[in-house]
Amino acid sequence: MPMSAIKQSSTNQQNKQIIRECPVSFTLEKIGGRWKPLILYNLRVGPLRFGALKKALPAITEKMLIQHLRELEADLLVNREVKPVVPPHVEYSLTATGQTLGPILNAMAEWGLSNLSPTPALP
Repeated sequence: MPMSAIKQSSTNQQNKQIIRECPVSFTLEKIGGRWKPLILYNLRVGPLRFGALKKALPAITEKMLIQHLRELEADLLVNREVKPVVPPHVEYSLTATGQTLGPILNAMAEWGLSNLSPTPALP
């Protein structure tokens, strides 16, 4: 069964265009989600190997971490550098564009700390 063509005049396509034109939506599309902000936040202090990132985010699966690192690399926010040593050594770091997110991520962390309330005890 062949795939049907995307109807460009559909409401969904119109909404996607509006979202692409909104700077806030564009930013959230690039850095939003459960894991991307945490990956970027951890990389803001300097380059990290895959294992160090995984330790910093113990709840993320390896598959998900790899997927998000690839997306962040494709969006030119993260740089992947393979060191010519044995065994292979790969480091991830923020690109110049990724580094510009530092103040945003720090502000998000500050806001979270000032608005985070302790979880109430269960009866």
